[in-house]
Amino acid sequence: MKKHIVTWGLLLSCLVLRAQQITPTADQIKALTPEWKGERSADGRPRVSDKLLERLKGIHLEEAWGILRNKGYMNQFEGDWMVIHPDSVMTGRAVTAQYMPLRPDADKLIKDKGKAEGRIGAPNSWPIDVLKNGDIYVADSYGKIVDGTLIGDNLGNAIYAKSARGVIFYGSVRDVEGLEEIKGFNGWIKGYDPSYIQQMMLSGINLPIRMGRATVLPGDAILAKKGGVVFIPAHLLEEVVLNAEFISLRDAFGHQRLREGKYTPGQIDTQWTDEIKKDFLQWLDANPDKLPMTRQELDQFMKQRTW
Repeated sequence: MKKHIVTWGLLLSCLVLRAQQITPTADQIKALTPEWKGERSADGRPRVSDKLLERLKGIHLEEAWGILRNKGYMNQFEGDWMVIHPDSVMTGRAVTAQYMPLRPDADKLIKDKGKAEGRIGAPNSWPIDVLKNGDIYVADSYGKIVDGTLIGDNLGNAIYAKSARGVIFYGSVRDVEGLEEIKGFNGWIKGYDPSYIQQMMLSGINLPIRMGRATVLPGDAILAKKGGVVFIPAHLLEEVVLNAEFISLRDAFGHQRLREGKYTPGQIDTQWTDEIKKDFLQWLDANPDKLPMTRQELDQFMKQRTW
């Protein structure tokens, strides 16, 4: 218990403005995400697999949201975004940043520490330096629109060059037309304004942050679509993907059989009989191209749940 208290004490110390560090250490991020048992980035963030992130693109927001709520994670979705390319889907790993209204003494501490660490440029560029391929820059800038623009097209190009992704900002951007022209870049933002960032300060990188209704930790897996954004704890990503893919397969089978008139809606929408389960397995054998996972993964998954 004592070790646990000390560890969380270190983490909480990162949440207040202090000169000692701008971002938690790798060990502190590991302590913040203890349920993740897999690979980690050099900075300590969980590093979910690229394959799962690719499969995540095919998951409906409602399915991911529902699975997380059933696991007790009730606050992982935020909607009502302005999306630069609304018909695109973005998945990736969260690099978080927290912004606050400017307070000169605290801002000086942050900037002095950044200079001592060799950080270059304005603080709103520092989270970009952290990005690796597959990362998404996620920032809470408390919904500030006018004078709250975290990036324009110059920084947008830098973000895409490092991450091959885009941004999710609880705030605004400038040069939105220039951002639209960056092939592959996308952004979920709360607004646009031509002004420059003013009276704001960066208070930390890779800290837990709030994004409207959601709490986001560094390394969370992100599913961003035109309807909103789901922030998935890294240790739950595989479960979310497999469950959602299985739901999609069940739905595809059920819809087909309903169109054929083989079963009634009541039969499909309740616990399946052994006859329907057998029919489903035969349907899977006849439609291997519909499987987003391997058959081995699917068989193992079905052994572990009631369907």
